[in-house]
Amino acid sequence: MHLVKDGCNFLQTGLLQRPMSDLFADELPPGTPNEEVSAHAPLADRLRPRLLDEVVGQEHLTGPDGAIGRMVAAGKLSSMILWGPPGTGKTSIARLLADAVGLRFVALSAVFSGVADLKKVFAEARVAAKAEKRTLLFVDEIHRFNRSQQDGFLPYVEDGTITLVGATTENPSFELNAALLSRCQVLILHRLDSGALGKLLDRAGELEGKPIPLTPEAKEALVASADGDGRFLLNQAETLFDVGLEAPLDPAGLASFLQRRVAVYDKDREGHYNLISALHKSIRGSDPQASLYYLARMLVAGEEPLFVLRRLIRAAVEDVGMADPQALVQCIAAKEAYDFLGSPEGELAIVQACLYLATAPKSNAAYKAQGAAWRSAQETGSLMPPKTILNAPTRLMKDIGYGKGYAYDHDADEGFSGANYWPEEMSLQEFYKPTGRGFEAKVAERLAYWEEMRRERQSKD
Repeated sequence: MHLVKDGCNFLQTGLLQRPMSDLFADELPPGTPNEEVSAHAPLADRLRPRLLDEVVGQEHLTGPDGAIGRMVAAGKLSSMILWGPPGTGKTSIARLLADAVGLRFVALSAVFSGVADLKKVFAEARVAAKAEKRTLLFVDEIHRFNRSQQDGFLPYVEDGTITLVGATTENPSFELNAALLSRCQVLILHRLDSGALGKLLDRAGELEGKPIPLTPEAKEALVASADGDGRFLLNQAETLFDVGLEAPLDPAGLASFLQRRVAVYDKDREGHYNLISALHKSIRGSDPQASLYYLARMLVAGEEPLFVLRRLIRAAVEDVGMADPQALVQCIAAKEAYDFLGSPEGELAIVQACLYLATAPKSNAAYKAQGAAWRSAQETGSLMPPKTILNAPTRLMKDIGYGKGYAYDHDADEGFSGANYWPEEMSLQEFYKPTGRGFEAKVAERLAYWEEMRRERQSKD
């Protein structure tokens, strides 16, 4: 008998050459609630939660009032995207969801899977659906699939062939198709706090039958080093359990025993933009301490110093501006100093520029003036300047009035003529409005003085 669906002969795929019991069995990796976990498995696998209630740090989702808790209580899941940092329980939650509502579980990694793998999963899911067995497809690192691969999920999600649970560490708004996002609920997992990480360490001690060999202070240091990543914490704990330490380690002993955790920071991913945004806004908010912290976060994690310097220069002209014109000079000098010294010595110049910006008076008057002037230029097109300020290199230009009546400001009283420099078809505009902060306060006084002189001379004319 040939089973044909959508023009595909399933006998040719080999799917029906497997026993039906195998096809519909939950396809669970080792360490899930439906299989025995080897005693030699990593500690993180042996500690995987068996119930949603055992998932730590995500109670806002798994609790009775959370989105996942409500779906499980209703016995019906919608497709979803689990978005959160590494080691926060995305994979565990997906496995437990299938078990909680009685779906067959199939897992793929977008890193190792391609179109052929997806077609095979979709075909098996359709066969399973005919036997009244629905499929939960968990796709780890779903953002790694390209746009066309993501589009391939749409018909199977829409017709209910699969319930899609995707996991990603990247912002879905940037990395996933709008069409796929519109069919999925985005659930945000929190970075594990110290309380949740402490629970994991306690559970690890219970499983090993002994407390972790650390002093209370060293235990706090280990939790802090995990940076919210439960998997990293348990891997480090497993190392400590396995070596058979004779006495608990203090923080100094722990630091020398374990490798330092490298900051989680992908230069082409969202964390890159989050930190540079935080640095810029801390400078704008005149908080030198926070500015220095975010600067350190980026440079310690390996950010390109010239990228940071470019943003500092932008902050100098956008947020400090004329309130302290030396800010731009400081940033350019920092760039030159870094070019000359390199890392790490040159990074002190970047620190100095950052602190100068954060502690400088702030004004975005120049930034706003640029926007207003640019809009006016686009609206007014090709209006000619007044003839009085046009050069007249030829006799014809002089004959038609170019340069006639030009007032040379240096010959006027106080070096100010008060002449009109605007096209005849335009009234006087005010793009730049200095604040009363820093150097710009003096600029405001000077402009007000010139405006008063202009009015007086125009009234005499």
